[in-house]
Amino acid sequence: MTILELKRMANQIRQDIITMLLPAKSGHPGGSLSAADILTVLYYHEMNVKPEDPQWAERDRFVLAKGHAAPVLYAALAEKGYFPKEEILGLRQTGRILQGHPDMKKVPGVDMSTGSLGQGLSAANGMALAGKLDKKDFRVYVVLGDGEMAEGQVWEAAMAAAHYKLDNVTAILDYNGLQIDGTTECVMCSDPLTDKWRAFGWHVIEVNGNDMVELLSALAEAKKIKGKPTILIARTIKGKGVSFMENQVGWHGNAPNAEQAEQALKELREEAAHLG
Repeated sequence: MTILELKRMANQIRQDIITMLLPAKSGHPGGSLSAADILTVLYYHEMNVKPEDPQWAERDRFVLAKGHAAPVLYAALAEKGYFPKEEILGLRQTGRILQGHPDMKKVPGVDMSTGSLGQGLSAANGMALAGKLDKKDFRVYVVLGDGEMAEGQVWEAAMAAAHYKLDNVTAILDYNGLQIDGTTECVMCSDPLTDKWRAFGWHVIEVNGNDMVELLSALAEAKKIKGKPTILIARTIKGKGVSFMENQVGWHGNAPNAEQAEQALKELREEAAHLG
């Protein structure tokens, strides 16, 4: 995809997020919207996957460590063709496959069930180490939340990834600065993150996580790094793309009502029209 096509897809994914949250009447819009550009670049440019064969052994793997942002993953998978798009309207409903957190046993394309914060990087490490032992060329991508940096297991996994020289792991930190209780700085400050990850033996790239060009450049750089894992510290805007949700902590875990959803979709459709 071209840069313009990626921007259009990210916009569509954001529309899908709002669309699925309305009937669900619950969910996490803020962190889903902030990560839309990241997942768009991964699924529509970087990752080698086959939607028609979700268990293809040679595929690149993806772990959404911040599992509560499931709507952005579901939207990316639906648009990619892993399952019928109408499934998104069954978000969080009894008997449907798309629940509040990703379930690898129910959702085609989900490589790891997540939701318990702090565990995603450990799972990604396991996949990456298995790939090296099996002499496979696939890469493993994991998107972490900034509030998740307060989880001790993240740092154990960071240490292990460097120890085992897992250069087939690329982590992306969705650094939007807000979590359910407030700013990450106030709840549990984890700065200076760049220095900490470097101290743990990682190659670190600071990037605007809502900029397609910067993301593409950083991911290309990550592929060239040998002997150590790479993390992108991706500065993003919580609620990106919807004016009244941007940088508002209240939209971490609240679904829009009908009027709010209509306004959000109006804004996103206007952006889509501008993109052509």
